[in-house]
Formats: sequence, C-alpha cells, structure tokens
Amino acid sequence: MKKVLVTYYSRSGNTEKMARMIADGLSTKDLAVDLKTVEEVDIDTLPSYDGFIIGSPNYFGTMAWPVKKFVDESVKYFKRLDGKAAAAFTSEGMIGGGGDTVVLDILKAFLIHGCIVQGLTSAGHYGPVAVGAPDGRIANEVVVMVEKFAALVNRI
Repeated sequence: MKKVLVTYYSRSGNTEKMARMIADGLSTKDLAVDLKTVEEVDIDTLPSYDGFIIGSPNYFGTMAWPVKKFVDESVKYFKRLDGKAAAAFTSEGMIGGGGDTVVLDILKAFLIHGCIVQGLTSAGHYGPVAVGAPDGRIANEVVVMVEKFAALVNRI
C-alpha cells in the first residue's frame, strides 16, 4: 500500500480543517495516510512516503514560518524525494490575498526536490485555497484534489 503524508500548520484551525478533509478523503483511496502538523513530522521519515500534501495559512502571500522550516529541513533529502507526488493547499482571510502564491511556493520547493505535481483543471488550478473556514466550494475542490492525487500516487 502506498503511503502519503498530509502535513500542515494552522493557527485559526481553517488549514487544519482542510488537512483533515484531505486526509479523510485519501484514506478511502486504499492509501496509508499520516496526518501530522509540520512540527510533528520527523524529517527523517520523508523518504518513506510516496507522496506529500502540505498546507499552510497565507502569511503575506507566502507560507507560514513553521512550514518554511519544514521545507528548509527537507533539503537534507534533496534528490531522495525524486519521483514522489506532491500537492499543496492554503487558507487565507480574503479573496485575492495571495493564496495561489502560497501554494506555488510550496510546490516550487517540492518540484526542486524532483517531485511530481499535477495541476487541477476543474478546481483551484494549483491547489485548494479557502477564504476563511472551508466551505462547500473547498469540499468540492478537495474531492477533485484527492481523486487526482490518489491516482497519481498509485501510478508512480
């Protein structure tokens, strides 16, 4: 069975809600899913996963410091994450607050690791971006992300 890490940082609880929605969806797809905050992740376990989904609130158009710390520590495994799947999501306080740039910053780091990223044509193109608490729109986008990500992980 393929193994996936869903990790996140959340202060308000909105990013955590999204992470739980994603992890719950992935667990129905015949995947072993670990749901952890970025602070709980033992960086030395990263190579044991087949895919990663990382979430962060939007802090001034980029990821929160604990997520950046996680990304920076992942450098220890540069070239050892090559070919694994990656995806990202965020929550923000207002429309147009820079959510896409948060998702792209996270994805950019994992593309440099050699991870495989799949865009979403029928949802938030880069990954789900909630405005405030996740709502029905985000629930639909999570379903799309989970379907695409599970299929990707199972292909590689």
